[in-house]
Amino acid sequence: MTALTLHDFPGGLSLPPNKAQQTAQPISTLALPDRVWVPLLQHRGKLSRPCVKRGDKVGLGSVIGLADGAFSANVHATIAGTVGRIESRVIAHRSGLSAPCVEILADREQAQDFAAPLDTDFRLVDPNILRQRVADAGIVGLGGASFPTALKLTAEADQSLHTLVLNGAECAPYISCDEMLMRERAGDIMRGAQSMLHILQINRCMIALEEDKVLAIDAMQQALEDLSDSRFTLCLVHAKYPEGGERQLIQVLSGKEIPSDGLPVDIGYLCHNVGTAAAVFDLFATGRPLTSRIVTVCGDGVAQPQNVIAPFGTSIQSLLDHAGGLLPGSHRLIVGGPMMGFTVDSTDVPIDKGCNCILVMPEENARQLNDTMPCIRCGECETVCPASLLPQQLYYHARSSHLERLPDFHLFDCIECGCCDYVCPSNLPLTQYFRYAKDELWFRSQQQARSNQARERYEQREQRLLRQQQERDAARAERQQATRDAKQKQSDILAAVARAKARKKGDSS
Repeated sequence: MTALTLHDFPGGLSLPPNKAQQTAQPISTLALPDRVWVPLLQHRGKLSRPCVKRGDKVGLGSVIGLADGAFSANVHATIAGTVGRIESRVIAHRSGLSAPCVEILADREQAQDFAAPLDTDFRLVDPNILRQRVADAGIVGLGGASFPTALKLTAEADQSLHTLVLNGAECAPYISCDEMLMRERAGDIMRGAQSMLHILQINRCMIALEEDKVLAIDAMQQALEDLSDSRFTLCLVHAKYPEGGERQLIQVLSGKEIPSDGLPVDIGYLCHNVGTAAAVFDLFATGRPLTSRIVTVCGDGVAQPQNVIAPFGTSIQSLLDHAGGLLPGSHRLIVGGPMMGFTVDSTDVPIDKGCNCILVMPEENARQLNDTMPCIRCGECETVCPASLLPQQLYYHARSSHLERLPDFHLFDCIECGCCDYVCPSNLPLTQYFRYAKDELWFRSQQQARSNQARERYEQREQRLLRQQQERDAARAERQQATRDAKQKQSDILAAVARAKARKKGDSS
């Protein structure tokens, strides 16, 4: 293992891990569900466009939704069966919004509809071809952000890129899907990362995981020795939340801070989750697109916490049933973990590509929003903010609806880690305000963009009408001038004839 000088990032918290129960047993696989509702919004961009209709037969891996734009991604059938209804349903989204979902009723025989696996060494294949296969397979980042992976892999064009970072620093309490993946599929992660290095045309990969994940470290170290690839470096980072954040992790590894309005590639780094690397390996080895993921089902309200492989579109209720069901009492369902997750009100919500954890908290342990008190300006939130922001100022402007001031305080640098919430003595839901403000500003920006487009279309129409009127006026003036010229010519001819007649008459007299 190569010695590496680590750095630190501002703020952060040392949180007690709570992963022992769900990591005590291997990853399990969910039984084939009778039906799934596959959301057509499982990425950062526009909705995928449905390309199936009711009654169609689909195999596991058939394309049912086509990407619409660069930030969108293809959506595939996650079980084989018959397409049922296509309707809007509540999805796992922090805003509680609804989106079109494709119902698939399972067949007993699970036919596959995969692309052919690579029949040659990936190093002999053009990176552009591999990148297109990643896009076709609908692979997005499995760390939770759901950013299209193929789009991130286009960074090859930027000559400043030199390092791929594999993110296995799973710092949030309870969530352990990445840890279990590294323990059970370390070799596949490494081979997926090799493919990424080839696509990016770089020769350095840093694999970061926390020093307290002993079994995962052993597995990754063994895979590294088996692979014998000098381009890889295993980096053990301190267990500090939110070290799994892309910006924070790169700062720890490099000592460099990503610019406020910049991206990791601006300082030469590109970060992918270890689950994403495993998905890329699956694609090239078997042809399988992204149809399932590992989900941590945990919390004091679940009978048997564990990590489960589940197809997208499976209901949260199916995962809870697989984990032994809920314990007696009232509970709160959180998608995404205790720090960055959001509450959902129903167990009938389908999981998607960004859903890494279902946390069930007994109601008495969950935070009660009606216990909030006024901000006392203690500044605790500022000391733990990993982005060096002023959460109390952001809160003041967000709560006062002075949203136009928030970009001045770098609202969009907030990674919504929840550290400020955790330490706030007034129990203020600060992160909720920041999410609301971001959504509202984004909505206003979209509204403004649409308004600008409408104004441009109106101005272009007015200019076109004016130009057409000017062309008509010019043509009319030209015709009138031609008429006048013709009349003048006729008049000149008549005058000449008259003069000729007069001269002839004078000569004859």
